[in-house]
Amino acid sequence: MVIVFALLAALSNAVNVVTQHLASTADPGRSGWRLVLYLFRSPLWLFGWVALAGAFVFQALALNAGLLSVVQPLMATELIFALVLRQFWLHQSILTITWAAAALTCVGLGVFIVAGEPRGGRPTPTSHHWIAATVACGAAAAILAALAQRGSPGWRAAAYASAAATMWALVATFIKTTTDTLTEFGVAGMFTHWPLYALAAGAVAGTLLQQAALHVGPLKVSQPFLVIIDPVVSIALSVWLFAENFTSNAAVLALAAAAFAVMCTGVVLLTQTAPATMNAEGQAGRRVAGR
Repeated sequence: MVIVFALLAALSNAVNVVTQHLASTADPGRSGWRLVLYLFRSPLWLFGWVALAGAFVFQALALNAGLLSVVQPLMATELIFALVLRQFWLHQSILTITWAAAALTCVGLGVFIVAGEPRGGRPTPTSHHWIAATVACGAAAAILAALAQRGSPGWRAAAYASAAATMWALVATFIKTTTDTLTEFGVAGMFTHWPLYALAAGAVAGTLLQQAALHVGPLKVSQPFLVIIDPVVSIALSVWLFAENFTSNAAVLALAAAAFAVMCTGVVLLTQTAPATMNAEGQAGRRVAGR
C-alpha cells in the first residue's frame, strides 16, 4: 500500500499540473485580477487544487506507513503520469525517444528499490538530529537562492530549483513526523507540537523557491533539478534522521546506485525531449512551419 499511495500522490501531482496549466491558459486575453476571478470560477482550475490536496494526503499516508527512501523516489513518476495525460488527454504528439526515457526512468527506479532493499528506521529522530538537518537544509537552500540572484536564466533556474528540491525533501520529513504526531496525539494534540508548524513554514519556502525557478528560466532546466535532487536529499535525510539503511551486499548496493543513476538519466532525457508546452495546436503549428 505504501507504493500504491506514493504512486497515487504522483498521479495527483500530475493532474494538478495539467489541469491548472490548462485553466490558466484557456483565456489568454485575461490578466491581473480578471484572470484571478476567472480562475476561481473555473471548475478545471478548482479541480487542480483538489488534486493537489489529494497528492498531499496520499503522500502523507505513504510516508506514515513507509520509508522516506522509498516514497520520495517514487514521486518522480509524476513525470510519467503527466506524459500519459499529455498524450491521451491533450492529444499531444510524444516522441518515441521520450517514451523510451519514461521506460528507462521506471526501470531504473524499480531496480533501485528492489536491489537496494530500503529497510529499518526509527520513528522518532533525536532533537539534535532534527536541528542539524533543518539547519543544514535551510542553509543549503539559502546559499543556492543567493547564487540564483545573478547569472544566466538557465543558471538561475537550476539554482532556484535545487534550493526548492532541498526544501521539499526536508518538508517530506516534516510530513512523516506530522502524521506520526497526528496518530499519537490526535488532531487537537497535533497543533501543540512543532512538526505541523515546521511543515507549514517549509512548504511556504519550497513553494516560493519553486515558483522563482519556474519564473526565471525554462522548464526544461528547472524540472530535472526539481525531480532528481529531491530524492537524493530525501535518501540522505532518511539515513541521517530515521536510520533507514540499504542492503549490506556491496555488489548489489552498487547495482542499486547504478539503477538510480539510470533513473536520473531517464528523467533528464524525458524533460529535454517532451513537448515544451501543453498546447498541442501550437506544437503542430511549429512542425508545419519547420517543413
